[in-house]
This record gives sequence, C-alpha cells and structure tokens, in this order.
Amino acid sequence: MGKNKPTYEVMVKIGDEENMDEFMQAAVQEAKLGFEENGLPIGSVLVLDGKIVGRGRNQRNQKGSVILHAEMDAIENAGILLPEEYKRSVLYTTLSPCQMCSGTIVYLQISKVVIADNTTILGAENFLKSHGVILEYQENEECTELLRKFPLS
Repeated sequence: MGKNKPTYEVMVKIGDEENMDEFMQAAVQEAKLGFEENGLPIGSVLVLDGKIVGRGRNQRNQKGSVILHAEMDAIENAGILLPEEYKRSVLYTTLSPCQMCSGTIVYLQISKVVIADNTTILGAENFLKSHGVILEYQENEECTELLRKFPLS
C-alpha cells in the first residue's frame, strides 16, 4: 500500500484588493466579468512558474454549459500542458472547487489550489486533501459578497 501524502492548509485573511496577490486579483477580475455578463460570479486562473497561462469564469449562463465551471474554463484556456507543467501549476479560484473540478485537478496532478471563498459553498476540499493537493485560503470579503449577489444553486 502507498503512503498517504501529507496535506497542507494555509489560511490568509484578505480584506481588499490591495492586499490580494496578483493571481487572486486576476481570478476575482474573471468573476467580475462573469457577473457583468449575467453569469455566475466565479473566476479562476491557472498559474505556471509565476505566469498566468489560463483564465476562466463560469460559463453556465453565457454558453449554456453545465460543465464549463471557472476552473475548467481556465484549464481549457491554458491549452495542453506537459504533465510536469501541470504538477508545477497552481490554480486560483474564487469559490471552493466542486467534485468535477476537483477530479480534474487530481487527474492533472495540479499540486496546489488557492481558494478565495469556501463559506458560500464548500466544494470537494476533503477529496483534494486526500490526494495530496495543497490548499491555501485567501478569504476575500468582496468576493464573498459578489457570490452572495447571485443564486448559485
């Protein structure tokens, strides 16, 4: 039997964009764009070696897609990466990833996910942790308020 990988969690409370790192700011910007398009205000970016390689937002309303969540959109927009590049990547998302997105994260072996909100909806974080994905939390009140303006069910 294989050894369980250790899991790590980091909690960072952030109140405004001035204190948010540039990648989470980009994810929040995607969420705002989605909201302006009358879509779900959820955004994500995929970062490889300190550079954004994919941006995305939930496309349920805009494209009528039940599977094009923000994380999936960002990963899709990054194009095909090498397996070792996925392993070095960090996914930033404004909402805790659902089971589908978490499955994709594990499948691609993305090593770390940074989450702005896991209080509006708690996704499959235990699944991610059980597969050794590092989770970092950057709470953002602006992001949480944006999510509360739109029915997410």
